[in-house]
Amino acid sequence: MNEIAILTFKICLTVLLSGIIGGERELRHKGAGLRTHILVGVGSALLVLTSFHIFDIYKDVTTIDPTRMIAGIITGIGFLCGGTIIRAGNQIVGLTTAATLWIVSGIGMAVGSGHYDAAIIFTVVVFFVLIGVRSVERALKNKLKK
Repeated sequence: MNEIAILTFKICLTVLLSGIIGGERELRHKGAGLRTHILVGVGSALLVLTSFHIFDIYKDVTTIDPTRMIAGIITGIGFLCGGTIIRAGNQIVGLTTAATLWIVSGIGMAVGSGHYDAAIIFTVVVFFVLIGVRSVERALKNKLKK
């Protein structure tokens, strides 16, 4: 595959995987839905790809650590996720959405770095947790109320 085809594949895979998680959030009418999750995933993939690109350009000129840019992604996403968490009385709202944004960022980083298997497996696991664990959560709450 040529470079453009690989880049296109990475973008499409990131959109698909981030969209799966964002779609679930959208269906639950959460503030950060489909578009937000896709943008976080694609943005993270772009930054990883850019980091590796810069590394390739300057690796023979100076010492460069491509993981420093990745660490910056994690910090920035943490700030974004913090904005999705709201305290409403005795309850805290937005923690799951914040967690999914953080995970989607990781999925984008995995795709950007070429770690496709991990990105796909983690997407499946996260989707299962969002959909499948909800019924277990409800059953536990009902059992504890009795």
